[in-house]
Amino acid sequence: MLGLLFVTFMIGRVMPVDPVLAIVGDRASQEIYQQVYQDLGLDRPLLVQFGLYLRDVMQGDFGTSILTARPVAEDIARVFPATLELATLGTLIGVVLGVPLGVIAAVRRGSWIDQVARVVALVGYSMPIFWLGLMGLLVFYGILGWVGGPGRVSIFYDGMVPSVTGMILLDSMIARNWTVLRDAFSHIVLPASLLGYYSLAYISRMTRSFMLEQLSAEYVTTARVKGMSERQVIWGHAFRNIRVQLITVIALSYAGLLEGSVLTEIIFSWPGIGSYITTALLSADMNAVLGGTVVVGLVFVLLNVLSDLLYKVFDPRAK
Repeated sequence: MLGLLFVTFMIGRVMPVDPVLAIVGDRASQEIYQQVYQDLGLDRPLLVQFGLYLRDVMQGDFGTSILTARPVAEDIARVFPATLELATLGTLIGVVLGVPLGVIAAVRRGSWIDQVARVVALVGYSMPIFWLGLMGLLVFYGILGWVGGPGRVSIFYDGMVPSVTGMILLDSMIARNWTVLRDAFSHIVLPASLLGYYSLAYISRMTRSFMLEQLSAEYVTTARVKGMSERQVIWGHAFRNIRVQLITVIALSYAGLLEGSVLTEIIFSWPGIGSYITTALLSADMNAVLGGTVVVGLVFVLLNVLSDLLYKVFDPRAK
């Protein structure tokens, strides 16, 4: 985290963006410009600036956003639940469908099921997600009308549910407003499915690879010779030995969706942290960009630590 803070801070300082002009505008006098320049501490050495920035970050202070005129920490707390909700649902779709698909493809290696699974994974892993998003909106929203359009909820229902968790599906359940729940689900199902397809492609490919390695091991042959059923061999022995590897794959996939759903959020007008960072970057709001980047990095670190802790649950040798 210290390395991430240092790198992001230095990138923010060397970028060809003048944070003072972003605040005062290009018509401000030289006196005002110089005053703001000093107030921001830009007249001090870079290491001193980084020390002050590190002190503020440790206190949860990422500065004030130029666009919203609010503390960046408050903005992130407002937009991050939307990304968390979208990425969580996408990861669930990827795990529920991707793991069985990878296992079946490995067991039926060389069959038509394996070929279909590999093509599905290849298309999902290589197809540009912004193109899939546009095509999904055109077909399922514009032509068929099966799903809701861009945004988290229809304009008519906006603000009807009190924000408790920041996640519209949970908040509507808490408020027992089933109408808003159905409308919110119709809006999230398409972007979540696209992210889930992307996650499915990665998880199924890795699951297939892990299972092929286990199915060729001697203990699997021994289990079959002893007369164990194929179900016990596959799920009771081979799959149990890839769970630790799958934890890492799923954790990285989840983290990737949390920080890599920028294009999806922009296409679907989803007010998450990806859209927030992108808008801030285009507007030279470096406090917001650095704050969002640090939060995304923290998520990666926490998910890696969580996967390490889960190793001890699924693999006694890790203890």
